[in-house]
Amino acid sequence: MESLIESGLVAGVLDITTTEWADELVGGVLTAGQTRLEAAARKGVPAVVSTGCLDMVNFGPPETVPARFQGRRFYQHNPQVTLMRTTPEENRELGRVIASKLNLSIGPITVLLPLRGGSMISAPGGPFHWPEADQALYESLRAHLRSDIPIMELDCAINDPSFAEACARELLLTSLIASSTR
Repeated sequence: MESLIESGLVAGVLDITTTEWADELVGGVLTAGQTRLEAAARKGVPAVVSTGCLDMVNFGPPETVPARFQGRRFYQHNPQVTLMRTTPEENRELGRVIASKLNLSIGPITVLLPLRGGSMISAPGGPFHWPEADQALYESLRAHLRSDIPIMELDCAINDPSFAEACARELLLTSLIASSTR
């Protein structure tokens, strides 16, 4: 996605799932590298960004999980994918990193936070439901994000239809703002 944005082919970005940063920070297998979230910010492409799946770090089958993570909370997604829950400490750092990337934005950007869970398995009743860990992420993001970048907090989970509708509506508004300032 970053290279598509850099190429100029993208007019607006709806980046709901930023999970690659959890893998980059903690040591999972699905990292997108240190420049994830920078292309739209640097090019001024209108963007709506959320914190989808920052509650998990991706690994292969259970036997591929490094021994240093023994005792952590895991979820077997399928035989090839093992997910590990991020901790409050990791989420505080993720909030700082995500904010530092979004603070590079020269165009309009909005952040949407799903207060009832950033993935299907971290919503209430799910195996990764850990409100304190989610709160650590959101508090850190709020503390480190530029004051002129709006944050919308929604009282729903990320997979709820109301979250999808809010994301689409906000991307349309953000794109309209961008086109009116050109």
